[in-house]
Order: sequence, then structure tokens, then C-alpha cells
Amino acid sequence: MAVSVRDVAAAASVSVGTVSNVLNRPEKVAPDTVARVMAAIDELGFVRNDAARQLRAGRSRSIGLVVLDVRNPFFTDVARGAEDRAAEDSMTILLGNSDENVDRERAYLDLFEEQRVHGVLISPLGDDETRLQRLRGRDTPVVLVDRVSEDRTLSSVSVDDVVGGELAVRHLIETGRRRIAFVGGPITIRQVADRLEGARRAVEAEPDATLEVIETESLTVLEGRAAGEAIRERPAGERPDAVFAANDLLAMGVLQALNMLGSVRVPDDVALIGYDDIDFASAAVVPLSSIRQPASLIGYTAVDLLLKEAARGEGFTAEQVVFQPELVVRDSTRVRA
Repeated sequence: MAVSVRDVAAAASVSVGTVSNVLNRPEKVAPDTVARVMAAIDELGFVRNDAARQLRAGRSRSIGLVVLDVRNPFFTDVARGAEDRAAEDSMTILLGNSDENVDRERAYLDLFEEQRVHGVLISPLGDDETRLQRLRGRDTPVVLVDRVSEDRTLSSVSVDDVVGGELAVRHLIETGRRRIAFVGGPITIRQVADRLEGARRAVEAEPDATLEVIETESLTVLEGRAAGEAIRERPAGERPDAVFAANDLLAMGVLQALNMLGSVRVPDDVALIGYDDIDFASAAVVPLSSIRQPASLIGYTAVDLLLKEAARGEGFTAEQVVFQPELVVRDSTRVRA
């Protein structure tokens, strides 16, 4: 049976109120009494129910974070940045993985609201912000991560993915490639749609360039490998000469498939660029060109915005922070000899 405050009070021969003061306002209690209560706590193995205390105060000291895929190192870095900023205010991050599943996303939002978290950070699946607006309307701050609020009523921290997609494909074109394939999906994920839009803009600016869209069911290495295998099986004249993958995990899967039999070489036959610049990109068999996002800074800034909103309450005006992406060139897009 758990040891209660009453048990500690009885063992120390003090009132329950005195134990509470020792735990929360020790400066108001005589030093010898503090020592007696602490000795009773140690002897009985008492553990305070800090969660209950926080909930009585109105909100917990935890922040909920929902990401699209916890296996993606990009989101691991986002979570690390969020954790660093939360720790500065003695808060913790509760991580939820929607796994690109709308039902799981809803379940995490419901769970975090039931736990009365200090606020929610989320990289949402779709564009419907109704559920998030209701959450904010019930005094739970919400900040979008790696996404911009459609009507600018929710705070957000993101990277300009349209610019990122344009950077990637313009680079491929500048290396002499003209038959570009975009690998990514589902397109309903806003980040994927924006990167594709940027790719289209780059192709439209080059009269003899073409863009083929190979949609995937998710943003994983396995889906990238399947797309790469389909490309590898085509005759050389029908194959794209460059691939822009919507993230680095997809790009690594494409790279694995193309390298498997040695019949299609990267970058000699097919140039390849990814997105996110995760740590594994530079360590691939063929070091992977990518579009870099400041993942840790995104997480750090998202928590910062959330804490500002929580402090200001109704007087807070939503903010949209947009970082610019950066092209990182490696061997996978090397110019043909």
C-alpha cells in the first residue's frame, strides 16, 4: 500500500499541514521539524504525488508532442530541441507517435487533454485544424510543428518546404538532369504537397525538363525501396535521370534499390537528393545530397511559443515562425563527368 502524507505526519508527530509545508514551503517550518519530517519520509519511503498537486493547480508540467513518425530521425531531433527548451522551465515532453494514422493522432490529442498537459505541439496529418482549434478554445495552447496554420490562428514553427522543393530540383537541373521523378506521399501530408509544389515550380522554369510523380503510401525506407525497385526495372531510356525524394528515409530506400544489382549507378545513371539532412544522409554508401531543416531549433522554438501563449492567455496573438531550408550537396548528385 502506498505511503500517504497522513502516514508521514503520524510518524513525525506533526500535522498534515506541517508535512505539506515541509514539501512545498520549507522556509516556513522550523529546521528541527523539517529534519524530523524528512527522516520520516526516508524511513517510510514516501513518494509525493506531484501530478495530483499540479492538476489541482490547473495544468501539469508536461507538454504533449505528436509527431508523424518517431522512426524518422528528423522528428527525434525535433523532440530533442523541444526537450531542451522545456527543461529550462522544469517541464517534460510526453512524446506521441501518430505513425501517419489519423485515429492514433486523435487518440493522443484526447489523452493529452485528459492529462491536462500544459500545451500540445503537433505535426498534424491533414489540413483540418478544427480539432486543434477546439483544444485551444478549451485553454490548451497548441503549436503546429513543421507546418503553417492555414488561417494563421494557431502558432506554428516550420520550414518553407515550397522553397526547399524548388532548391532540390533546381540543383538537379543545374547538374544536367532533365527527367526528374518526385518520390513521396501521401500527398495529403502538407509537407509532402509543398515539397512537390516547389519541385513543379523548378521544372516549369526549365522548358526541356519533366517531372514524374511516384506517390508512396508513407515516408519510410521500405516505401523508398519499392519505388527504387520500380525505377530500376525500367529500360534505361524510360528511366528518370534524377530522383527527388520527399525525405531522407525515402531517398535511402531508393538508393538501396538502385545499388542492389549494380545495374543502375548513383549518381552516374540517376542523381538522388533527399530532404531533412538526417545524420544518416552523410553516412550512406553514396553520401546523400539533401535539403537541411534545423530540426532541433524547430522543436526548441515551438516550446518557446507554447510557453509564451500559456503565460499570456487570451492576450496572446498567434505567431508563425518560418525558417529557410538549406541545400547540402554530396556525392549522390555529383555532376556527370
